[in-house]
Formats: sequence, structure tokens, C-alpha cells
Amino acid sequence: MKTTIISAFFAMAAMLVSAQNDPVVMRINGKNVTRSEFEYNFNKNNTDGVIDRKSIDEYTELFINYKLKVEAALEAHYDTMKSYQEEFRTYRDQQIRPLLVAPEAEEVEVRNYYNQMLAQLDGKNLIQPAHIFVRLPQQATSDQQAAAKQKIDSIYAVLKGGADFAATAASASEDKGTGQRGGIIGWIGPKQLLKEVEDAAYALKKGEMGAPMQSTVGWHILKLMDERPLEPYDTLAPRIRQFLESRGMKDQLANAVVDSLAKASGGKTAEQILDEQSDRLAAQDDELKYLIQEYHDGLLLYEICNRTIWEPAAKDTTALVKYFKKNKKKYAYEKPHYAGALLQALTPDLLRQVQKALKGKEEDTWAGIVKSQFNKDSVQVRFERRVFEQGENALVDSLAFGIRAGKTRPSQKFSAVGLAGRLLKKGPKVWTDVSAQVVADYQALKEQEFVDELRRRYKVEVYKEALNTVNNH
Repeated sequence: MKTTIISAFFAMAAMLVSAQNDPVVMRINGKNVTRSEFEYNFNKNNTDGVIDRKSIDEYTELFINYKLKVEAALEAHYDTMKSYQEEFRTYRDQQIRPLLVAPEAEEVEVRNYYNQMLAQLDGKNLIQPAHIFVRLPQQATSDQQAAAKQKIDSIYAVLKGGADFAATAASASEDKGTGQRGGIIGWIGPKQLLKEVEDAAYALKKGEMGAPMQSTVGWHILKLMDERPLEPYDTLAPRIRQFLESRGMKDQLANAVVDSLAKASGGKTAEQILDEQSDRLAAQDDELKYLIQEYHDGLLLYEICNRTIWEPAAKDTTALVKYFKKNKKKYAYEKPHYAGALLQALTPDLLRQVQKALKGKEEDTWAGIVKSQFNKDSVQVRFERRVFEQGENALVDSLAFGIRAGKTRPSQKFSAVGLAGRLLKKGPKVWTDVSAQVVADYQALKEQEFVDELRRRYKVEVYKEALNTVNNH
């Protein structure tokens, strides 16, 4: 009993020390937010490079709104959706898996690869051969064999007469890849070329050219350009490491660790092992803990906003029309605009046909009409539909606003230029003239309404004294 009381005393003391070192700055829906969590998010979103930096008081309101949306998503059980869990684990595991691999394990892999290179050389040097190649087809006829032999012999005679090897390889070799490099194959070791070619190359001295030799694919004239021993481990290790990392070394090592832990656990899945390791590592590193929580909360925030606000708002045409009419003054133009299409046709007669075809039709159908009726087999009409602001396009300025400045001459081929649409002097007439802005504004309105409702639904407590110690302790 005495031992139990003492243990409880030390546990309580540890909790008090922890509370002093990392006090709670707010409670949202009964859940504590510690100073370290708030600092992580505040500092990450208020770096020197951020244009719209916030004070702690300003950021507090944004952070509360953020957490309220996460609470709503949890209440809606979005965290139980398979799609969410898979996406969250993908992000989380990208951080966790590399941490499971001990640095010495990577070093072992790099050292093993170097040792394999040494073993493959079997005491030989690396060599840099070059060749001039004449191809010989499989099951070549006697005439083809004679022609190939005659060609390689004539090339050899030219080389023996003093011709430059690299220039001759570029012009005469049927291996175009090495021919562009003067015939150079590259640095190689044993078992990287055909056996007969490798043996002939290793038999040469540096700078020496061999007589024509035949392989299973054709004739070669070989020249040994250079040779050297394998570089020491310390010299090659960084390049080997980079190569192995490009081949997924860390993933393979992490897989091995997870598989080993799963086998030792007596039946746990790789997913369960990663969950456990994530908890273990996060408990040791606050930065990692809050980064994982950021993935968790950020994905939930997206789910709740997209399903509850953004997507429904963007699709509610009736509400968008109503919102636009109520806030029409908000979208008034400083300069006149032209809503419609700039048309450039091969001939004036064709231009008139296009304008007639578009007249009275819904603007959303214009592109399809031009394509099906006038550009079916070839482009006879250039078509650009949008809302043009005065001063934005010289052709539109000239045709719609009577302003002749800048390049107003059409192209020589598409010489007939005209418009289809309507002039907007004061502002947009329909919401689709400024659809992107109207949708964004309406979504923002619905999001604020959602936040207001969440603030009524969930209890929020802010501890100002503790909050004042953020980045000041």
C-alpha cells in the first residue's frame, strides 16, 4: 500500500512538472491544446517568408476555427473512412519508415555493394575500351559474312594508315551510340561485355588498338583508352549511397525492419507495427508528433470543408445566382469589360457565318458550335471566349471599345476579325461573368456560417495567461 501511495505521489509530481513546462493554452470541446502544440503550428505558419504574418491573438482565432472543423470531422467519423486512413498512413509512413532504419544498416549496404564490385573485378583493373563495330546478322549468309569482313578490314586499313580512331568511329561504326562518343564504351569491369570482347579488351595495353575480332553479334576493332584500379571505398561511398538510394535502398531496409518486427510480434500486421512505431517515435520527438497530427488534422479539415462547404456551395446554382444579385455592387468594374468571344476567321464571309451561328445560342455552347460546324476537319476559325477587360487585348479594345492602341492588325492567315457577345460598362450582368470570384466568395460565406455554428456547438476555453507565454518562456 505504501509503495502504491509513493508511486502515485511521483506520478502526480511528474504531471505537475509537465504542466509547468508545457501548460494548456486552450481547451476545445474538452480537449487540451498545449503550448508546444500551439507554438508548433504558430511558428510554422508565421515564418519570415510568410507575407500575411499574424500576431498571436490573430492566429489564436484562426487556430480555434481550424480545431473546431477537425472536431466536426471527428464527430462525423470521417477518420474511420478507408480512403482517409489510407491517405493519412501514406503521409505518416513517409516520415516514420526512414526513422526505423539504423544509420549503420545503410552503411552496411553501401559497404556490401563496394565489396561486390571488388569481388567482380577479381583482382583486375577497370578498363575504358572503345570500339568500331560492323554488325553481322544472326544466320548471316556467306555473302553477308564476306561483306562484313571486307568492311571491317577496310576500316582497319584506314586506321593503320593513321586515321583518327574517334573520327572513324563516328563516321563508320554501326554502333551509333558509342560512335557519337568516339567509340568509347565507358568504364567497365569483368562480366559487363560479351566474353570474347571482354577478353580481347583486357588483353590490350593502354593506348593499344587490336586487330579486327569477331563476336556473336559482329566484328569489332578495339582500342584500350585507359585503365585504373577501383577507387578506395571512402572515395566511392557517396556515389554508391546515392545510387542505392535511387534504387529504393531506404524503402527496402525499412521493409526488412517492419517484416522482422512483425515476425517477432507473433502475428501483427505491417500496418499494426507501423502504428506502434509511429506512437513510439512521436512520444520521443514533439516535432514528429505534431507533424503527424498536422497530417491527421489537415486531411480531416479538407474532408469536412469539401463535403460540407466547398463542393455543395460550388454546385448550388440557385444560391449562387441569389448571392450575386444581392452583392452585385461588389463586382462593379473600374474599367469596361466585354463578355463573349474574339473570333478570327479565314474570310469575312466565314466570320459572318460564325457570328450568325452563335447568335441567340447559350454562350456555353459556342465552343462546340464552332468546332462542329467550322473546325471539324481543319482550323478555319480561331475562337477565344472569356470576359475581356479594357486594355487587356488590343483587338478587343479596337472592336469593342473603339480604342486603337498596340497590335490591332490580325494575322495574315486569319484576316477577318470580329466579336460575339456583350459590352459590360458598369459590371457583370450575370453571375457566370465572374463565376470564379462569386463561387469563392460564396464558399467563404458558407464557411464562416459553418464556423459560427461550430462555435455555438462546441465549448472553447482560452487561457490567456498561458497563451502569453508562447515563444516567451
